[in-house]
Amino acid sequence: MKILHISGAKVWGGNEQQMIDLIPELTKLGVENIVFGVENSQLQKECVSKHISFVSAKKDKLNKLVNYSYLKSIVREIKPDLIHLHTSDSLTVFTISDFLFGLKTKAVFSKKGMGSSSSFLSKFKYNYKNIDTIICVSEAVKKSFSSIITKNNLAKLTVVYDGINLNRTSDEKGLNVRKLFDINDETAIIGNIANHVKAKDLVTLIRAINYLVNNLGLKNIHLLQIGMFSNKLTPEIKNLIFEFKLEKYITLTNFQPNALDFLSQFDLYAMSSAREGLPLTIFEAFLKKTPVVSTKAGGIPEAVIHNFNGYLCEVGDFENLAKNIHKLLNSEEKKKEFANRSYEMFFEKFTAEQSAKNILEIYKKSI
Repeated sequence: MKILHISGAKVWGGNEQQMIDLIPELTKLGVENIVFGVENSQLQKECVSKHISFVSAKKDKLNKLVNYSYLKSIVREIKPDLIHLHTSDSLTVFTISDFLFGLKTKAVFSKKGMGSSSSFLSKFKYNYKNIDTIICVSEAVKKSFSSIITKNNLAKLTVVYDGINLNRTSDEKGLNVRKLFDINDETAIIGNIANHVKAKDLVTLIRAINYLVNNLGLKNIHLLQIGMFSNKLTPEIKNLIFEFKLEKYITLTNFQPNALDFLSQFDLYAMSSAREGLPLTIFEAFLKKTPVVSTKAGGIPEAVIHNFNGYLCEVGDFENLAKNIHKLLNSEEKKKEFANRSYEMFFEKFTAEQSAKNILEIYKKSI
């Protein structure tokens, strides 16, 4: 079986990591994989390093007029059994190319996030006749996405959880997070890995740290926030830290290529997201036996069950997020209990090996 994967991603995030985690497991199952993406992107670099075949799009963006006809020539040359679309712009390019040139190859589309445009053109491409299956990353995404899918196409929606590739997680560099960021041994490290985008609602996380320090009087803590800075949101986050006088309690690291190495060194992992499909970092925390405190955004409650393997609060509720962090930091018993339960859940549901098996079954039904 030959699969052409298409992604227009130029920056690196959880969706791209999941794709790179998935493809080697599909290869083990006998699938031949080719990726069509943007030249000089991080995705291309990862594909090259993992010996995954990569075809570069024309221009510096996938959704360009020249790529509509170029995709036709790629399909004609490669002759894939199926096309797997991993981003919204890849769905756009496929739909237009197929509409204009008749690719004669069906596709499946991976839907990761909660947000979706309800414009006429968006509804057209999401309900396009040659999209055989829409793979939702969580039940929450499936429910949310159902609102713009026509009644006749609802049967196309299915849920497959993303998974972590264990080979990637075994390649640690032995980095000491306390030495790297000058955090003493007596200080509890609250970790967060999230790019500076609106959906991650890092303002709520900063407000939670402020509540912990200045309302609950918890001074021996440090938030290590790892994620790609943005020109729009990072200044707002930095200004809030300055306003609350939290400079010695928070470190913003920008993008860190070895962020996974740090997870096992966190006392807990905290998320403040307003919108989520179901983030890979939660699964990574599970694997590293790092207990999780989070908001109830999107599909997160499908992995983190309140008071069973973590603590949850409502979206935007910085006060209860802070109280849950405080409660967990003060209970070694709960930390171990949550970590062990999450570790067991990870191997039951959230490995790339399991995800690949589920995806392969969808491929077989779609061809």
